[in-house]
Amino acid sequence: MTRYDDIFAVELDHATYSSASELGGIQVADQPKGHERPNFIRMDPPGHTAHRRTVAPIVAPSNLANFEALIRQRTSDVLDALPRHETFDWVERVSTDLTNMMLATLFDFPWQDRDKLTWWSDVAIANVASVDAVVHSEEERTAEMIKMAEYFRRLWNERIDAPPTFDLVSMLAHSEATRNLDAREFIGTIGLLIVGGNDTTRNSMSALVEAFDKYPDQLEKLRADPSLIANAAQEIVRWQSPVTHMRRTALADTELGGQTIKAGEKVVMWYISANRDEQVFPDAERFDVSRANARRHLGFGHGIHRCVGAKLAEDQLATLIGEIAGRGWRLVPQGAP
Repeated sequence: MTRYDDIFAVELDHATYSSASELGGIQVADQPKGHERPNFIRMDPPGHTAHRRTVAPIVAPSNLANFEALIRQRTSDVLDALPRHETFDWVERVSTDLTNMMLATLFDFPWQDRDKLTWWSDVAIANVASVDAVVHSEEERTAEMIKMAEYFRRLWNERIDAPPTFDLVSMLAHSEATRNLDAREFIGTIGLLIVGGNDTTRNSMSALVEAFDKYPDQLEKLRADPSLIANAAQEIVRWQSPVTHMRRTALADTELGGQTIKAGEKVVMWYISANRDEQVFPDAERFDVSRANARRHLGFGHGIHRCVGAKLAEDQLATLIGEIAGRGWRLVPQGAP
């Protein structure tokens, strides 16, 4: 599926289009046998509903208000520490640092070890066939994911023996729906939360450098009208589309977009294409901070599987955009992304 309306229809019809791990999951290729990592993004209701409900409160708007000052202070501190008029790695110094700090806060994860969260995120999503992948086989990936599980199991055991606290590990450990996860579900669930809280926001933060370099007028527009900053956060997600695709499996014969789909067939939703659909986003290739319908993007998915942390990602992006605009900075890439 490459058109916006078709993808929108699939997202809303979870009764026909399944995300279930046992049917192959959410990537184009089925999960390798023996290496499945079920989690709530790879579930259908009612299991999906119960697991998602466990973690949703930490990123609810009422709680995100408690993070506003923290996000603003950390963003300012990270940018204050950057060199001027020198070449440096924006991904490492800004995008990665800001996202793993936020993730460590959500997990109440040992601060000195927070770089492990970035590493495990990279391992979880690596294309093992790529020459520059951080792991090169499913066995190697699984071995690293087991190390992750062992680390988190220690945190889990500490918190299950203590009164509940408002962090993701404690919430999972004390919830009726998730307290008895088997080994694979444990790895899958922790891995999902790490990737969801790290990889996507990191990539959109990185894309800002290219966007503002290619379209410097848009940065000037933000400086002239800061009220556009929240919309700019939506537009960078649309323009960059950090999650390029998701896959579903048809549970019954059906038809969509003039095509017959048989039960058991894979249906792949290309968000990166939907977010460039000229029928929805005129002049779609252009990064436009004043785009009237930027919020309609499908970068966070839609329906019951819409990214549970979308608002947190938007807040982090808007804060970073506001700091860049407010400082009068010019970001100049020194090579191809």
